[in-house]
Amino acid sequence: MAYGGKMPSDTGLEPGKPREDVTKPPVGHDNSTPFRFYDNRQKYLAFVNTCNEKAVIAARAAKELSRIHPRPPALRIFDAGMGDATVLARLMSSAHRSFPTVPLVAVAKEISLEDVRLGLERMPDRFHEHPHTVLVVTNLSYMDAPQLMPHQAGAVPVNWQTVRLRGQSVYEYVEQIEALGPMLADGWQTKPNPETGNPVVVRPSILVIYREDYEFLLDRVIPRHGSFPGNYDFIMASQPWRARMSAQFKAEKVLAPLTRSLRPGGRLFAVQSYGEDPGLEIVQRIWPAENPFRVRRHDLLSALKAKLGGEAKDFNLAAPPDEAALFQYQMHTLPSEIGDRIGTSTLFAAWNAVIYVNQIEDERLDSVLTTGSYLEATQAVLHKYEGLWFNDEAFVIARRHDELPVQGSK
Repeated sequence: MAYGGKMPSDTGLEPGKPREDVTKPPVGHDNSTPFRFYDNRQKYLAFVNTCNEKAVIAARAAKELSRIHPRPPALRIFDAGMGDATVLARLMSSAHRSFPTVPLVAVAKEISLEDVRLGLERMPDRFHEHPHTVLVVTNLSYMDAPQLMPHQAGAVPVNWQTVRLRGQSVYEYVEQIEALGPMLADGWQTKPNPETGNPVVVRPSILVIYREDYEFLLDRVIPRHGSFPGNYDFIMASQPWRARMSAQFKAEKVLAPLTRSLRPGGRLFAVQSYGEDPGLEIVQRIWPAENPFRVRRHDLLSALKAKLGGEAKDFNLAAPPDEAALFQYQMHTLPSEIGDRIGTSTLFAAWNAVIYVNQIEDERLDSVLTTGSYLEATQAVLHKYEGLWFNDEAFVIARRHDELPVQGSK
């Protein structure tokens, strides 16, 4: 049952309506546009602090992780977009619960310097609770990050840094991680793309962190420059692309390289926005034709299968039904906030979440913000549903297990 007693189909949308072919780019669409959409720090931070999406995703990811059967010498997980590491930290905590004695190698991709700083702030207690942990953070591309190795000829040399944490207390780790500020500022520099204005990595960087007193025990699993297997038991890919990009683009640039990085028996857990919720209803009251979520999980998996070609037989690429794939998260509100009069701060928080989730560009907001229509639409929908929630969809890609040899065979 959805929040407020409403199901996704109650929003007046038509989930069964045939959609246009989304496996190919729209006419006139430039696939060179970066698929990373978390460009506005203000919107991002306001969203993550008012909505519980990360907590809900982390809980679902933990369930998938519990299905893993790691093989020696370590459990390897990859986060395809660390953000502030809320999901990653909870996933690492879940890994400790399920595999308390297994060495853990957690690799996270993140281009944002501020997110790397925020993410590392969540890690001291992870090293304390699970001391046989190796954490790796990199700003390499989706193609290169899983293997921790740039593949482009003539690429800028990698800035490879290794940090050995000393001591045995969380506070000691906090101090040492905070001291990494200058190193991070140097390694996570970006410059604007001359065509799009979006940030581009100046220096490919890899940061490896582990406890010095566990270096001997972790020797076999610590990544070293040029020698890392780059295959994973679990890969987390939460909102790693712009919704409006084609299924073909998402499969080629993100899903295919991540899928190929799975170990036998490994699982890739992917999440993207789904729409058909009060958030999209608010958007469509302002822009009636707006529908950023054309590409569904079925389209992505079909495009991925085509991209993998003969390799597709090595993976389970079945799309789950709606009851297994769809889930929702909410904007935090007090019962007293959704009454006859909704406070301005609540309306602004809801509007921010709506335009963030639906990826509405700032340029399109200029004409809307000069009137009060956007707040009126937001208030009407919040009253209608007695709150605000959004729908996501998730799916799992699993690499098939290696066939076990028949006993006695040569």
